[in-house]
Amino acid sequence: MHHVRVRLRAAILAAGLIAGALPAVAQTYPTRTVHLIVAYSAGGTGDFVARVLSEKLSIALGQSIIVENRAGASGAIGAQAVINATPDGHTILVGQTAEVSINQYWIKGLSYDPDRDLVPIALGAVVPLALVVPGKAPYKTVSEMLQAANPQGPGLTFASAGTGTPGHFAGELLKAKSHAKLTHVPYKGAAPALNDVVGGHVDFYFPGFPAAVPQMNAGTVKLLALSTAKRSAVAPDVPTVAEATGIANFDFTLWVAFFAPRGTPEPVIARLNREINGIISQPEMRKRLMDAGAEVTPLSVAETAAFVKSESEKYQRIIKETGVTPE
Repeated sequence: MHHVRVRLRAAILAAGLIAGALPAVAQTYPTRTVHLIVAYSAGGTGDFVARVLSEKLSIALGQSIIVENRAGASGAIGAQAVINATPDGHTILVGQTAEVSINQYWIKGLSYDPDRDLVPIALGAVVPLALVVPGKAPYKTVSEMLQAANPQGPGLTFASAGTGTPGHFAGELLKAKSHAKLTHVPYKGAAPALNDVVGGHVDFYFPGFPAAVPQMNAGTVKLLALSTAKRSAVAPDVPTVAEATGIANFDFTLWVAFFAPRGTPEPVIARLNREINGIISQPEMRKRLMDAGAEVTPLSVAETAAFVKSESEKYQRIIKETGVTPE
């Protein structure tokens, strides 16, 4: 019994030492440059949010922040780069819907499991998708656009930031429910997709609202509808796709959240959650994000995890409903 008590006391002492050391990890973190990995090309929604927050986050953490774009495979390349990084909080994924909540149901033989390999930190922003067409397009409503996609004619093409992204599924669900002749054209990010919409090389696209704002302001694309179930506060006069078409349960958003590799110390996760929530709660930052079409909701680590899980379940249903398979 004496030996058992000695071992117990040693275990309790060790646990106390570990518990005491954990806050110190958060106090010393970060010790060098922090890399924010965006899994798409520059100019998209995740890139916008990362760059808007990076300056404030750099000040809050007392270290330089570098935003890196690692595009390809519907976000899988960027996600895998973060998963492979040392789990110490110095490499963070600016995660979006596809690589976190879609790829595991979409890409066969995916090299990672987001539930197993990534730890949610905080939710940065949630944005509606904007159904945009070239500025010179002849139609002003979704109904007029779909009439141009008559099955007897050549149909229309729609862009996406990559196969398996929310914009891809929004187009596929529109195709399935409207029975219009629509053909998917995938790109490696929002910027090249938008460029081809502006140039008239593809007929429409569902980018995240912030990515589309500069082109909308310039008049090079026209906004026909938003993808959310209800009208968005960012553009209350713009109808939803559901309103414009009568398609029930048409509800797509693009969200930006922050993730760390599994194994990152909990105090570091808690510190990052606190700093990111503090930044997006600042009035000037909230206004900047909301002016760009992003809705901001500070969430705890547990709430962020629950949100991501609900989104994963939603897209699992949508993939079955559309019957779309990887191209």
